[in-house]
Amino acid sequence: MSSSTPAPGIDAIADAAPVSLCAREPFVPADRLVAEMVPPPRFDSVRFGTYIPDPNQPSQTEAVGVLEGFAGGLGGAHAVGSARRGFLGFGRAKTPRTPAGPRGVYLDGGYGVGKTHLLASLWHATPAEPALKAFGTFVELTNLVGALGFQQTVSTLSGHRLLCIDEFELDDPGDTVLVSTLLGKLVDAGVALAATSNTLPGKLGEGRFAAADFLREIQGLSAHFRALRIDGEDYRHRGLPEAPAPYSDEQVTKAAYATPGASLDDFPHLLDHLAKVHPSRYGALTDGLKAVCLTDVRPIPDQSTALRLVVLADRLYDREVPVLASGLPFDRLFSEEMLNGGYRKKYFRAISRLTALARDAQRLVDPR
Repeated sequence: MSSSTPAPGIDAIADAAPVSLCAREPFVPADRLVAEMVPPPRFDSVRFGTYIPDPNQPSQTEAVGVLEGFAGGLGGAHAVGSARRGFLGFGRAKTPRTPAGPRGVYLDGGYGVGKTHLLASLWHATPAEPALKAFGTFVELTNLVGALGFQQTVSTLSGHRLLCIDEFELDDPGDTVLVSTLLGKLVDAGVALAATSNTLPGKLGEGRFAAADFLREIQGLSAHFRALRIDGEDYRHRGLPEAPAPYSDEQVTKAAYATPGASLDDFPHLLDHLAKVHPSRYGALTDGLKAVCLTDVRPIPDQSTALRLVVLADRLYDREVPVLASGLPFDRLFSEEMLNGGYRKKYFRAISRLTALARDAQRLVDPR
């Protein structure tokens, strides 16, 4: 953390001045990408028992029961042998045995209905040591392939009992084919799969659910998946107050200096910096942060920048890092054209998550 002199008019309340995300250029080795394929910190303690189904949505209760049964069926020796392969998959595996029943589940529902909570609960409930289970977003999985190469990724993950993929991307045909081919290899190796997905561009006006799109895009894998529809409203807005209004630049700056472990950045400069850092490193970009403080929040200028901000919002939400901001409120980040386009679902997810983190950040200004 920087130990620079506080900004003019700011008392040195914290032991050191806030760090700047724009000064960070993290390097993430491939072995860290593998080791970090676990549920994010926000979902460390979630379990099926902590998921509270909406009494008006019976599909939520049904999904919990099906997933509990699916997890229980993954006990015993792995299909390619109970011994784990060596690091990055080196070592000879036993001859695969054909497992009974579907080897995959797909959680089909709108954003904010608790799909990630249930996916993480499945990971926790599966009776296998953590090193034999993997959990990550679609982007993190494609980044792993980029870091290790396709064949090495297959070898690395083939010894796993379960692979959970959150937010399977259906809007990039090339990556979809790549990951579908990877999953086919893993199914052949006896790995169980679980996934959620985003809606395809052009399909957003036809409903919130994407099961048909998902099963079509994964082509030959569709027979291995059972789709579980999860109806409901965005739980982050059930009975919760509206997002707080943005604070002033002075309030944000003072809070950053008063909060050990906080970062402080001008929003437009941060957006420029994100273009220089690969999205696979955004998690490392936030290492050690206790709060993110942003001044001069403005509308996102273009779609490439918007998609990078979506990834950063996901990483901050996963790590429960509160976000304190001045300028525009987060529900005005994206233009009407963006919110009506093919990535609409991603942008609404980002708004929902940043709003939740903005609520968390209120205590930085008013600790009562």
